[in-house]
Amino acid sequence: MTLHLSERTRLAGPVDVARYGEYTTPAEVTFTGRITDDAPFTVRPSRYHVYGGRFCPDSHRVAIIRELAGIQHLVTMSYVDDRRDGRGWAFRERHGPDPVNGFTLLREAYEATEEGYTGHVAVPTLWDRFGVRVVSNDATAIGIDLATRFRHLAIDPVDTYPAALRAKIEELARCTSLAELDARLADADYLVGGVLTDADIRLWVTLVRHDDLHTYPNLWRYARALLKIPAFRDTTDFGF
Repeated sequence: MTLHLSERTRLAGPVDVARYGEYTTPAEVTFTGRITDDAPFTVRPSRYHVYGGRFCPDSHRVAIIRELAGIQHLVTMSYVDDRRDGRGWAFRERHGPDPVNGFTLLREAYEATEEGYTGHVAVPTLWDRFGVRVVSNDATAIGIDLATRFRHLAIDPVDTYPAALRAKIEELARCTSLAELDARLADADYLVGGVLTDADIRLWVTLVRHDDLHTYPNLWRYARALLKIPAFRDTTDFGF
C-alpha cells in the first residue's frame, strides 16, 4: 500500500523549547564532500538540492550564487523554518514542507547519512538525491562548487569565482572593517578586479543585515547598485 502524505502532515510541529530545550551548536562543519568530475559526487543535472534558511547569511550567499550561476534548473533549493528548538531546524508552514524527502526535521537528512548522528544540523546543507545523503555543510565550499562546477550545463552563467581572482577574493574575506571596505569602494563599483565576484556576494549578505549602512556613503551607493541586480534583489528578504 502506498502512503500519500498531505503537505500538512509533512510539516513539523511548533517550536517547543519547554519540551525539547534550546538548540546547542557543536562543531559546525561535519560533512565536507565536494562536487567534482569523479566519484562519489559527480556533476549531474537534478542530482543536488540545497537546504537553506532565509535568516542565514551563508544560505543567502548560496542562493545568490545559484541564481548568478544560472543553475536553478540543475540544483534545487528550499528553506527551513526561521525558528528552532532542541531538535534543530524544521520544515513548517512559513516556507513549506521538504520537497525532496518529506522530512519534517533537517536532522533526518543527517541521520539518513550517518546513523546516530550527533553533530551540528546546519544550513546550508547540500543533499545528494542519487546517493540519498548529505554531501556537505561547509557553506563556503558549497558556494564555490555551485559557482564553478556546472558552467557547461548552466544558462547564461556569471563567473563569480574566476581563477585569476580567487586569491584576492579569499584574502578580502578576512577583512571585517566596514570603514576599510567603504574606502576601497570609493573609486570602484566592485570589490575585486572590476567585476562582480563572490567577494561582492559575501559582502552583500552582511550589508543587508546592518542598520547603519547609510553612514558609509560608498557602501550605501554600492548596496543600492547591487539591489538592482535580480539575483540580489529576488533572494533578499529584508524581514530577517
